[in-house]
Amino acid sequence: MTIFIDNKSGAPIYEQIYAQLKSQIISGELREDELLPSIRNLAKDLRISVITTKRAYDELEREGFIYTVAGKGCFVAPKNVELLREENLKKIESLLGEVSRLAGSCGLTRKDILDMIEILEEGDEHT
Repeated sequence: MTIFIDNKSGAPIYEQIYAQLKSQIISGELREDELLPSIRNLAKDLRISVITTKRAYDELEREGFIYTVAGKGCFVAPKNVELLREENLKKIESLLGEVSRLAGSCGLTRKDILDMIEILEEGDEHT
């Protein structure tokens, strides 16, 4: 497990930890029931406050990505297919919003965008 803190990003440190751990869980880099570093050890390794690390872990637990066993630590939760689907739908909506804004600034029509998608899909079939 690797976490990078970017002090120049403007994003709060707990959000950076949260986002990176969540991404590693969704991608399978962190496996189901894998033990995560303790809040204290992660804070020490990253040279940040324990409160900051705890906030990231609390958010991950609240969203069902990790679970805590008293006296043992925090573990990667079993993947919830519906939760992962919902996460992907949110990403798609965000990306489509960006596509819509960019298309509007270029004067592209809905048909132009659909044509682009079809061309991309055809390219994927040949690889």
